[in-house]
Amino acid sequence: MNTQVKTPPAGGHKTEHTGGYQREFIFTAAIRIFHWLRALAILVLVITGFYLAWPFLVAPDSSDVLVQGWVRFAHLIFGFVLCAVTLARAYLFFFSKHDIERRSIRDVLSIQSWITQLKSYLWMGKLNKAGVYGPLQFVTYFAISVIAGAICVTGLILYANVYHEGMGGMLWGMASTLTAWMGGLAEVRLWHHYFTWVFIVFVVIHVYMAVWTGIRFKHNSVDSIVSGYDYHKH
Repeated sequence: MNTQVKTPPAGGHKTEHTGGYQREFIFTAAIRIFHWLRALAILVLVITGFYLAWPFLVAPDSSDVLVQGWVRFAHLIFGFVLCAVTLARAYLFFFSKHDIERRSIRDVLSIQSWITQLKSYLWMGKLNKAGVYGPLQFVTYFAISVIAGAICVTGLILYANVYHEGMGGMLWGMASTLTAWMGGLAEVRLWHHYFTWVFIVFVVIHVYMAVWTGIRFKHNSVDSIVSGYDYHKH
């Protein structure tokens, strides 16, 4: 069996042709690790966040705060994990040698690419992308990255209003200013809650579309974010 490997000098991504199939390396180990770390962080944050809003495991008149303390501790830890991952993914997008994500910007700026992707979702033709994401995917992922940044900021504001030493003390000046701009701590908490629901809706749609795309196009499926490789006929 003959295998040809092509590695472009600048892009840092590899394509292999084996028989009638093409295997393309699209997601680096860093992107895959950060993806699953963010997924775990979102899962833990949603569960613990809803519990903190309504601590149903402890009676209102109980003095036992151990459960509440551990839940809050987990929420804080994974909140900082989400902040770190959000910053790391932004850095990788702009500065990684593997430019397949940045190449998707060309599709966003192309009207024809928008038409091609929308038609493919209506079972009219196939995907044809310059990068790893189609224009609709790219805009959606960019928007959810902005929401991730916003939920991190509102979370840090809430953190600084409770913990006044260490990192909370360092953030207090900025947090107090942003709290005033947003109309008070109650409004900050409310926006934090809204952003949580945006994440929940996004995750449901994201998982559905990832599975549907793999079935519809026989590539760009869920296994690419696990192995890093995308398989399809050429």
